[in-house]
Order: sequence, then structure tokens, then C-alpha cells
Amino acid sequence: MAHGETQNPMVARRSDALTGTIRVPGDKSISHRSLIFGTLAVGRTEVEGLLEAEDVLNTMAAMRALGATITHHAGPGGRVSIDGVGVGALSEPDRVLDMGNSGTAARLLVGLVATHPITTFFTGDASLVKRPMARVTDPLSRMGASFHSRRGELGTGRLPMMVEGAELAVPIEYRLPVASAQVKSAIMLAGLNTPGETTVIEAVPTRDHTENMLRHFGAAPTITTDSDGATRITVTGQQELVAADIKVPTDPSSAAFPIVAALIRPGSDVTIEAVGMNARRTGLILTLKEMGGQIDILNERIEAGEPVADLRVRGSVLEGIEVPASRAADMIDEYPVLSVAASCAKGTTYMPGLHELRVKESDRLAMMATGLAACGVDLDEGEDSLTIRGTGQPPKGGATVATALDHRIAMSFLVLGLASDEPVTVDDATPIATSFPSFAKLMIQLGAKLQHNPV
Repeated sequence: MAHGETQNPMVARRSDALTGTIRVPGDKSISHRSLIFGTLAVGRTEVEGLLEAEDVLNTMAAMRALGATITHHAGPGGRVSIDGVGVGALSEPDRVLDMGNSGTAARLLVGLVATHPITTFFTGDASLVKRPMARVTDPLSRMGASFHSRRGELGTGRLPMMVEGAELAVPIEYRLPVASAQVKSAIMLAGLNTPGETTVIEAVPTRDHTENMLRHFGAAPTITTDSDGATRITVTGQQELVAADIKVPTDPSSAAFPIVAALIRPGSDVTIEAVGMNARRTGLILTLKEMGGQIDILNERIEAGEPVADLRVRGSVLEGIEVPASRAADMIDEYPVLSVAASCAKGTTYMPGLHELRVKESDRLAMMATGLAACGVDLDEGEDSLTIRGTGQPPKGGATVATALDHRIAMSFLVLGLASDEPVTVDDATPIATSFPSFAKLMIQLGAKLQHNPV
């Protein structure tokens, strides 16, 4: 069933202290890349901890259509076996690849097929077809690929889209106009089947999961720093990737919701196990600690090339701060739930550099501002900023909030409802399944008062 066909409202009510130990699902970014790199590798890759959510399952179906043999083992643990086809050996799919709600999957896979001599058709759900794709198609066109997309009120450069992969791909050097790990990764994936060296230059560092995974599969990129401080990442094309097993850490973007929920409920004491602690994914934890949040980082270790730790989070008195704009690239997905924390904090929280929030699954900046205002929060929405003036007490709540098919909007407002004076209802909790299908179950396990289909 497509999102939006049948709405599934959910209500959150003020809860007592949250307590207990949970493990959130596997990291979505790494799960997507595990399937992609397993397909490009020679041999069998065993994956443990894969996120079994709609976005990732759509990527799995796409990789099968491109030639991989993927066995999804029954039972808990997200176990998958991938028999790869090797770089340059993708098959032309005999059907349209439906990316559902996932901008990450769509952009990475468009990059992947762009330098293979095959024709591929992509589509997505009502949210994804509104999201811009020109940011990846522009550089990929320079590499020799051709793109054909529908015309309409939103213009070209959006799904549905036909990709004609290059017969003879051309390496490029490309400076990212905006900080985007998705665009960077799309170009790097295209570069894998391109002769010579393909280079991406980023002025602001972004998530480096693709670079880490290339190392893991034996094709490490060359990374240098330019005189202006920009990072230069170079991929040598047409290397053989060798199968390598992967243990996916849990997703810090999913952990963000129980973290904030525990912080804003007095007396809470929650432990979240095996959270991915990649240095470019921990901006939220750093910010919440600067606001006074009690977050202890325990049992730090390395799993499959990625740092992991257990987090102990306790109810805290939060203070408003100015969040550095430079931090946005490290925590862009976490700003919706950070704004919930700011709404319960004392003083002003200023969050600049948020332009990327406008082109996520929804216009997240507008959606959060509208929903928070309806819940009684004093705020100002700027073109690329959000200012929240908290009283030190949870806001009134009492609103029914539109989610616009956006999983992070839905979960953020449900977290707010656990602290607000009056219940908060989201109009549709269905999109939560795209990234965190066990959200309600785990939160209720901690003591959260959540109810499906409230009457």
C-alpha cells in the first residue's frame, strides 16, 4: 500500500519517566550502501544488522533487478547474503525501480547505473517525486549519462526518470555546490566504472560512509586537502571490489528520538545500545550535551570500520544555545527532533544553515515551524533558520499535526507529545515504517504513552 492511501493517526500523551534498555534498528545510510557494495563486489558478502524497513527493502529489490543474488534470511538480526556481480557487470532491469520514499537510494542508484551501458527507469512515492534530482544528474551528465524526466509544475529533474548509462564514461573533477553526502556518493559510485580518476571536492565535510565502505571492500579512495581547506576525494575507476562481511551499527538518526524523549522527561534513565558514532553523525549528541543534556558515552568500540558506543541518557534541564551553522551537514536529519528539545529548553535556541531541510521528504523547516507553533511554541522561521524561544517548560501541545508523508516529522511530534501539557496527534504514522518500523513498540517498552488510531 502506498503512503497516504489510508492514514494511520497516532497520539502521544504526557508520559512518566522513561526507563529501560533498547536497541534501535540498523543504520539506514550504511544499510543502503551494504547492498550496493555487496552487489559490486566479487564473491559473497554477509550482512548482519541490516535495517529491515521499507526504504532499504526497496534498495534490496533494486539490486536484485540489477543482477545481484540476495538471500534475506528469516528471523531477527537483519541477516542478508549477497552474491555480487562485480563492477561493470550490472544487468539492465526488466522493470521500473521503485525507490519508495528514499532520496538516498534514488540518488545513489542513479549514480551507480549512470556509467553502465544500460537503460534504467526510476520512480518513487508522492513525496520522492517532488524532490530535486538535478543536483546528481548535472555532474553525471558530464560523465556521459543521459537523463529524461517528466515535465510539469515542478519542472524537469525529478522522478519518474529514465537513465541512459554512458557507453564510454568520462572521469570528472567536481566541486559540490552544496554539502551533500548523497551527491558525493552518487559521483563516487559512478566513478567506480569509469576509466581513470574521478574526484569530488567538498568545502564542508559530509558523511563518509561511502569512503569507509570503499576501504572495507578493498578500493580505498585517495583523500587530500586543498590549499583552501576543501577536501578532495578521488576514486580510481574499474578496480575490483572484494566481498567483505558487514556488521551494520544502529542508526544515530533513529536513536535521536528516544534520546530526546528521555532528556525531556524528568527522572528518565534510558540506555541505547550499539549506536553508530561516526564523527560526522554525532552533531546532535554534541549539541544536546551543550544544552545540558546528560548523555554518557559508554563501551566505545569499532565494528566493520565504524565506531560504535552505548548511550545512557537521563532526564535533564536543557538550556537554549546557538547551534553552529557548520554543524548542519553532520546532523541535518536530526534538526526536527532537536527543535522538539529546544521547545522544552529554557531560553533561545537559534539554528542557522538549514536550507537543506527544505528539500527533504518534506519542507521540514516549514513543517516543524507550523506544527510547533500549533503546539504553542514561540518561534521564528527564517529562510534557512529556525529560532525557538523556550520557557523551560514543555509547550501546551494539543494539536493535530500534518506529517506530509515524512517519517521524521511524525516521530518528532510524537516525542513532543510525551512531554506537552495536552496530547499531540500526528495525522499519519504510516511513513515511520520507512526508517524505524519498531519506533512505537520500543518507545512503549520504555514507558511512552503512544496509541494507534485514536478515537
